[in-house]
Amino acid sequence: MRIAVVADGEGGGRLRELDGSSPAGPVRRVADLVAEIREIETGSPQPPRWVWARTEDIYPELVRAGVRVRRCHDVEHTEALLLGHAARHYEPHSLGAAWARLRDLPVPDDPVRPLGEGAAAQPALFEADRSTLPPGTDRLDALVEVHRDQGERIDALFAPDRFSLLVAVESAGALAAVEMSHDGLPWRPDEHDRILTEVLGPRPTGGGRPRVLAELAARIGEVVGHDVNPDSPAQVTRAMAWIGHPVESTRSWVLERVDHPVVPLLLRYKELARLYSANGWTWLETWVRELKTEGEGPRPGRFQPDYVVGGVVSGRWATRGGGALQIPKAVRGAVRSDPGWVLVRADAGQLEPRVLAALSHDDALAEAAAEEDLYAGLADQVGGDRERAKIGLLAAMYGQTSGDAAPLLATMRRLYPRALDHVDAAARTGEGGGIVRSWLGRTSPPPRGWAATVAAPDGDRRRRAHGRFTRNFVVQATAAEWALVLLAALRQELRDHLPDMPEGGGIVFFVHDEVVLHVPDDLAEETVRAVRRAETRTREVLFGDSPVRFPLDLSVTDRYDRP
Repeated sequence: MRIAVVADGEGGGRLRELDGSSPAGPVRRVADLVAEIREIETGSPQPPRWVWARTEDIYPELVRAGVRVRRCHDVEHTEALLLGHAARHYEPHSLGAAWARLRDLPVPDDPVRPLGEGAAAQPALFEADRSTLPPGTDRLDALVEVHRDQGERIDALFAPDRFSLLVAVESAGALAAVEMSHDGLPWRPDEHDRILTEVLGPRPTGGGRPRVLAELAARIGEVVGHDVNPDSPAQVTRAMAWIGHPVESTRSWVLERVDHPVVPLLLRYKELARLYSANGWTWLETWVRELKTEGEGPRPGRFQPDYVVGGVVSGRWATRGGGALQIPKAVRGAVRSDPGWVLVRADAGQLEPRVLAALSHDDALAEAAAEEDLYAGLADQVGGDRERAKIGLLAAMYGQTSGDAAPLLATMRRLYPRALDHVDAAARTGEGGGIVRSWLGRTSPPPRGWAATVAAPDGDRRRRAHGRFTRNFVVQATAAEWALVLLAALRQELRDHLPDMPEGGGIVFFVHDEVVLHVPDDLAEETVRAVRRAETRTREVLFGDSPVRFPLDLSVTDRYDRP
């Protein structure tokens, strides 16, 4: 059963049951939408799939009220996937835009989404209507109509079952993103402050640099022979020319090629300045919410990122501020479980080469991927050197033809012809200006201005660059799908087998191919079993009886910077 739902902005809303995609009952108006969804979700042995315009506009209020749903169909995410499949990535995909296309009306632009504001972002009584429907249009009728149209478009695709799975897990990811943002990653503000003070010195006042950065800036000036602002690329570039080492940019890899005493100082300054700006005290105050606790002792906190599901064209997630997908090693020691709780970390190592083995049906690579360590299995083919085996395979996957990788390419092509043919074909498609698809049907965006690209003086270079993009896309997008299926399967496992998980327990962090759970000590073993079952289910759902293994590196720990 499916139920279409729209909120009225005052705590109530309207609902309509659907049989497949067709209305199956009258419209019901309720004064308390949270209570109604809670009753339906908890009182039915088979909870419905909720159909709504956008998860972020309705689900946060439900989660804050303690209501978590099992399944949904997110119309906006689905529309984006369908437009992408039709090579129309750049068209608006809100409910209003989808409805306007159905009616051959002018298509409105998508609304501008506000940047995340960390834990302070607490809207009340559901988000404002951002559907972009014309005034007077019945939102529930439009939602049902667009949902029906999406179902028809999916059914007409070459592999509708696969694409339906992509739609389902993308929507499940939207649910998980809201839940993780609400629960937050356990974070110790006092430990974060201690780390910053140890590395940078005490927190500065009056807008100055931290002590360590100020000392580094002074030493850089002494070595150069005059004052230099290390935060200014222009000043650093002029300083390098002054000392007889002109550089084309101040990127770290460019500076590393210069043999001069100032370079280590500049590189260290860049490293610490990034920590200060990206994860310093201001970040801590913005993104980490301290919990109210009774008694003395350190006060735990929660890092609450604002995730953007499918924010990257490959299907990987992004964030609106907070940098959740790039937590630097320097501050990972602040991620600590609460007393009596643990972190369960599950990391899918060597995911992309394993995905390629399953995608390409290359028997030899699949045999290597049946081992716990794929690269160790390849090492015998390159003189027993595991690192060379890794370099060779990754170079073959991603089209690297220079440096240490070049001599290994011929070996990889001989050993794994079907795998290399798979990515070579994707590259040729990209070089011709075409699009490619992931296993479930996520589609690469077409290059803009292709005619001008091929006619440009550097047209060959641009074609090859797009070929490398499509070569990478088929593997990276499918790897992102594997991670999404795992996330969806794990949500279901926790709901089915750990119903007594306390509030705030469960999945609290997700980045590319790693999932982190925060659970009470006494539920750790059952949580690990749930993760393993989810991994098995993910492999079976995506690739059937493929011999390729996708082992998870599982650890139970009290802090994120330790295994």
